[in-house]
Amino acid sequence: MPFWQKPECRFTCKPIPLPVYIRMRVRHFVSDYLFDMTFHTWITYFLACWLIAISPGSGAVLCMSHGLAYGVKKTSGTILGLQMGGMLLLFIAGAGVGSILLASETAFTVVKTVGALYLIYSGISQWRARIDTGKTAPAEQPDNAVSQATAPRIEVPALRQRILQGFLTNATNPKGIIFMVAVLPQFISAERPLLPQLLILAVTMCSVDLFVMHGYAFAAATMQGFFRNARAVKRQNRFFGGVLMAVGTALFFVKRTA
Repeated sequence: MPFWQKPECRFTCKPIPLPVYIRMRVRHFVSDYLFDMTFHTWITYFLACWLIAISPGSGAVLCMSHGLAYGVKKTSGTILGLQMGGMLLLFIAGAGVGSILLASETAFTVVKTVGALYLIYSGISQWRARIDTGKTAPAEQPDNAVSQATAPRIEVPALRQRILQGFLTNATNPKGIIFMVAVLPQFISAERPLLPQLLILAVTMCSVDLFVMHGYAFAAATMQGFFRNARAVKRQNRFFGGVLMAVGTALFFVKRTA
């Protein structure tokens, strides 16, 4: 007898059709693993994810900066890196390592310093970003060709660099560690398996954050029409560079929770 044709009960030998058996196994898997938390717990966490994602932070500033400079499509690489950094923090907090970081003054200071210095470095890099004005167009070209040639062209970092920048921005954010350690345990039940719960929380947070960060990038990209000359692009780079440096400087004053 094939493995899927199991008896319906101990009193009969009537086999179960394969489609019915598959539906039963899928239903059991979903109930035992994918929904390994109450709906009330999940919806509360879902709403909390929206509040966290919408609140401005270093990730939102980075998405708006890249969205305005590079467009939404190229900013997706940056957003992917942000999600990778967020997932790392989530699983670190879920595994209990985040509590160790908060308990150790030295470890927390190292993470905080690295995160602050990286944001300041990113801000300085954007502040000093080179702009190619492309003023080499010959005079006999049509007016529209000249305008396109003289439009500022920003050097777009490689996809790997954008992903790495997003990842480091979130992974070295001490505020993210504090939040994960303080908030995440409230949505995890000690009576249920840990890994399925972490997976549910990770997928929920990532889905919400992907939507919100792309929204920030799109909103910024719609303003690209106002930055068609080198002076405006330079002001844009200095504004977002200054914001990133200010956020990085503020991280030095983040304190551990008791």
